[in-house]
Amino acid sequence: MHSKEYKGYFIDLDGTMYKGTEPIKEAPGFVERLKKKKIPYIFLTNNSTSTPEEITERLEKTFHIPAKVENIYTSALATADYVKSLEGDRVFVVGEKGLKQALVNAGMKLVDKDIDHVVVGLDRELTYEKCEVASLAIQQGATFIATNEDSNIPTEKGMSPGAGSVIALIEKASHVPPIFIGKPEKIMMVSALEKIGLSKKDVLMVGDNYNTDIKAGINIAIDTLLVLTGFTKKESLELEKIKPTYIVDTLKEWEN
Repeated sequence: MHSKEYKGYFIDLDGTMYKGTEPIKEAPGFVERLKKKKIPYIFLTNNSTSTPEEITERLEKTFHIPAKVENIYTSALATADYVKSLEGDRVFVVGEKGLKQALVNAGMKLVDKDIDHVVVGLDRELTYEKCEVASLAIQQGATFIATNEDSNIPTEKGMSPGAGSVIALIEKASHVPPIFIGKPEKIMMVSALEKIGLSKKDVLMVGDNYNTDIKAGINIAIDTLLVLTGFTKKESLELEKIKPTYIVDTLKEWEN
């Protein structure tokens, strides 16, 4: 299956390149074809817990998918880029290593008092105290910034709580809605376009989740390719007014 030539690709990870710990067999070939044609690609992931280095290593070693650190753009990096554009550099983080490292690399100070911004992502070592510090700071006027809305993440145990569930707790306690950064929000997509250096019409967004990946493309007017190897099933698309530009069962069908 093919249509117009795209000069660059945004590619989702989980459900598109692999499924949790399971490989998706058509994924490496898809990326190899892009690499061979020297078509630039960026992996766009709402994962804020891993660093770009960790994701690169996982793609290369575990899944045999060609990747360099500069090919990775996480919701943590997009969040750090956003926070950098604001006044004040004192940040309280509810989140893990990937998010903390991205913020420190962007010149932020990680603090737990006199807080300018509260940044919340998935935190698998969440405590009541962290939620308390975060919600009180937001009530006192700190900006509330959230990495991504995903309420669940697929794990080998099932649909485990995602960043959105942690964020919802702090939003409930602070009575302030957060600024979301990751897919399907425009904030992450605008930054990704700057990073790849191409115009909207020349980029294709590839992903398995209509609500995050495909809506991210739709929200910023980028063409979309839904691959049915992950989250979204073909039947559920009947309810959606705006369809993906293209739909494939596997990435083998896409001649890039």
